[in-house]
Amino acid sequence: MPTFLLISRHSPENCPMFNEKARKMLLQLVNKMEGLLKKHGVKMVGLWQVPTEHLIFEVYEAPSLEAFQKLGMEPEIQAWSAYNTMEMKLAISAEEAMKRLQQAT
Repeated sequence: MPTFLLISRHSPENCPMFNEKARKMLLQLVNKMEGLLKKHGVKMVGLWQVPTEHLIFEVYEAPSLEAFQKLGMEPEIQAWSAYNTMEMKLAISAEEAMKRLQQAT
């Protein structure tokens, strides 16, 4: 199952801690996230924040790139995107990297 790294960053002005609209939108997303993940067959592996840098790292497993992209098109996630700059990266595990390395020789 492909693994995706999502890196989000927002400005201090758009931080949900200080911006009421962003906080309301984020709380709505949090309340619906489990259902959205299930709908698209996506699993959240973990989420880490760097509060002083307004930076968020999320790791997901999805059945395909298409499933992950469809999750990203949900209105609640699109609303989150309005407050954040987001980067998506396809990642592989250390085990997969080693497997590829061994096959290269």
